[in-house]
Amino acid sequence: MRLALIRRQFSATGGAELYLQRLLSALVNAGHEVHLYAEGWQGQAEGVTFHAVKAGGSRSERALRFAEAVKAMLEAERFDSVLSLERTLKQDVYRAGDGLHRVWLERRRQFAPWWKRPFIGRGGFHRQMMALEARTFDPANTKRVIVNSEMVRHEIVRHFPAFPQDRVHLVRNGVEVARFQKADRKASRARFGLHEQDFVLAFVGSGWERKGLPWLLRYMEGQQHDPGLKLLVTTRDRIRGAVPPNVILTGPLSDVEAVYAAADLLTFLPIYEPCSNVVSEALAAGIPAITTVMNGAAEWIDPGVNGHVLDDPRDLASLGMFINHWRVHRQHPVPTREPLDLDTNVRNTIAVLERAAR
Repeated sequence: MRLALIRRQFSATGGAELYLQRLLSALVNAGHEVHLYAEGWQGQAEGVTFHAVKAGGSRSERALRFAEAVKAMLEAERFDSVLSLERTLKQDVYRAGDGLHRVWLERRRQFAPWWKRPFIGRGGFHRQMMALEARTFDPANTKRVIVNSEMVRHEIVRHFPAFPQDRVHLVRNGVEVARFQKADRKASRARFGLHEQDFVLAFVGSGWERKGLPWLLRYMEGQQHDPGLKLLVTTRDRIRGAVPPNVILTGPLSDVEAVYAAADLLTFLPIYEPCSNVVSEALAAGIPAITTVMNGAAEWIDPGVNGHVLDDPRDLASLGMFINHWRVHRQHPVPTREPLDLDTNVRNTIAVLERAAR
C-alpha cells in the first residue's frame, strides 16, 4: 500500500513517539511505501519519505492551520490509506491517542478550585481544538477511528453519537517489554540511595495538574513518620512548594527502567489519561500499579492481582489502604491478562489500515 501518516511534531527518539517510530519501521519492512507529514523532524526513519508541513500562526490558530495545510498537500497526492495521529480534516483512520479535548476540560473543571472553573476552556485555543475535534469525528471526514482504551470509546459515544460504533477499533498501547525487564534491582536501588528494606513507590510522568502528582506528594507528607516508605519521582516538571524528605527526585531519565527496577509499586493518579504508557511499563517490569478510573490504562488492572484503581485521586485514605495491601502482599512479577508488547499494537494497527484501504 501507499500510506500517509500525519503527526505535527516527530522525533525518532522521543518516548511519546515510540509508537509511531515502530509503526513506520513495521510498515516499511512489510513492503509498504510510507510517507510522513509533519511540521518538524528529528532523527531518522529509514525508508520513509518526509513532507514538511508549513503551518505557523498563534497557539490558538496553529492546530487548525496545520490541519488545513496537510489537507491541501494530501489532495495533490493519492494514497491507499491515510492515518492521522492529530485532529485533522480528512483521513481514512484517526488514532485518538490523546483522547477528547472536551473531556480533558471537563476533568479540569471537576478538580479545579471553584473560582477557576468558570474560566477553564474559554480561550481561543480551546474553542479551536473542540471545533477541530468535532470535524475530525464527522463520519464524512474520517472512515475509522482507533482508540487505545474502552474509556475513550465510551467518550466518543457520549460526545459524537453520529459516528458509527462499528468503525471504532480498540488497539491497546504497547511497550518494549524486554527493556523494562533488564534493569538490575540492587544496582538501581543503590543508585537512588534506597535500602533493600524500603518499600518504594514510583511516579513517572510530566504534567503536574493532569497526572495527579500534588495528591501523591500530599500523601507522602503525611507519611514522614514511616521511615521505610519512599517515593521516587521522575518528571521534567518543576515541583511547587517544599518536597517531603521521603520523596526522591530523579529528574528526567533516559533509562526510566531503572526506576521501575528500584520500585515496588507504581502510583500514578491522573485526572485524565486516555491510556498512559507508564502503567503498562510498570506491569512489564513486573510491579503492580495504582491508578485512577480516569486513566484508560486502568483497564489493564485486576484489583488485588496486579494493582488497584481509585475512583478519586484525592481519596488519600483509599490510596494508603491500597499501598498497605502491596506492602503486605509483595509479588514480583505480577500477571497481566493481555499482551503488553509493541508488536501486537503495530500488527493490529496495520490491520485497521488495511481494512480502511479495502
